[in-house]
Amino acid sequence: MCLGVPGQIKEIYEESGARMGKVNFGGIVKEVCLEYVPEAQVGDYTIVHVGFAITRLDEQSALETLKMFQDMGVLDEELNPTAEADPGLHDNAR
Repeated sequence: MCLGVPGQIKEIYEESGARMGKVNFGGIVKEVCLEYVPEAQVGDYTIVHVGFAITRLDEQSALETLKMFQDMGVLDEELNPTAEADPGLHDNAR
């Protein structure tokens, strides 16, 4: 991820001694490190950058930002690395 993307924490757990969570980014769920936001709880919204939650934010701001990213077409690019691949790479129809 290059952008700080807002998402909602759906689950919190510990893995190898680190506080981790499942975060929902408008329908795409990713595993995220929550060590930098120890106060964050399930249901909270957070900004995630390169796999780390870096701050909490309010729901309205998170939803507005997600909508803007979706409208701009950058959400899939940020959350699905394969979407950035060369489109001709998998095109066998030529």
